[in-house]
Formats: sequence, C-alpha cells, structure tokens
Amino acid sequence: MTSTSTPPGLARFNDLTEHAALAALHEACASTAWARRLLTGRPYATADDLYIAGDAAMAELTGEDLAEAMAGHPPIGRPKQGDPTSAREQRGMAGASDDLKAEMLELNLAYQDRFGHVFLICATGRTGEQMRDAVKERIGNSPEQEREIVRTELGKINRIRLARLVEEDA
Repeated sequence: MTSTSTPPGLARFNDLTEHAALAALHEACASTAWARRLLTGRPYATADDLYIAGDAAMAELTGEDLAEAMAGHPPIGRPKQGDPTSAREQRGMAGASDDLKAEMLELNLAYQDRFGHVFLICATGRTGEQMRDAVKERIGNSPEQEREIVRTELGKINRIRLARLVEEDA
C-alpha cells in the first residue's frame, strides 16, 4: 500500500513559521533569493518536490546571488569553528596530513585570487586528495566555466542539506 501522506520531516518544515523556515533554508544555502523562492513554494507534498524547487531556484540565481551563497561557505580545509555541518561536509580533510592541509591552503588562496571567491566543491564523501586534485584542475578554467561549475556544486550541497532538513527526526 502506498501512502500519500507527507513525510514527518517535510511536514515539520512545511509547518514552520515563515521566519523559522527562512532560517532553516539559510542553513542550507546563504542565498536570500534561493531561500525566498523555496519559501514561497510551501507546502511541498514530497521531498522530491522540494529538491526540484531548490534546483530551479539555483538555476535562476544571478551572479550576485551566487556570491551571497558562496560567502556562506568556508574554505576547504578550514571548516567554521563550532559548525557541525561544515565539519561533517569537510570530513575528508580532517585526517589529511599537514603537508596536504598546507597545500590546500595555498591552492585555496590561489583560487580565490583568480576567481574572487572561495573554492567551492561538494566535499561530502571526498578525500582531501580528491579535493586538492579538483582545485588544481579547476583553477585553469575561465571565470564563466567556473561560475557554472560552482552553481552545480552549490546545487549538490543544497540537495544534501535539504535532505538532512526534511529527513531528520524531530
């Protein structure tokens, strides 16, 4: 038998006050435009509906909106102090050697000098070496190429964070 009821975590999200829902969405993505777009789509019948809305909102972000979203992400290898989400997502760097951490810091700075923002990658499940290799590969991209890669990576991060939001226990 198939249930048509909304999953409990999604029902909780749908029932949040506008202020609380906006705060929860900002935890997923620092872009105000993205969060507001998802807020106006409530209530969502399924988690997939929410993810699809998140993808659509990501596709419509302006350069300024993307910059706002990226500003919410710390550099790889330097998760925000006291932020379990940042630490969890960057777990692949936690056990990295001091040499790899130092190399990643240098690469982060070079990337930021070139593109004007942090190197952004969906780090969940990646090793420190994989992240290092990705920044080395991407630093040669044009700004236009990199902006679209960043948009894709942000979309992946947002989906993971939205899933955690609507699937977590009360």
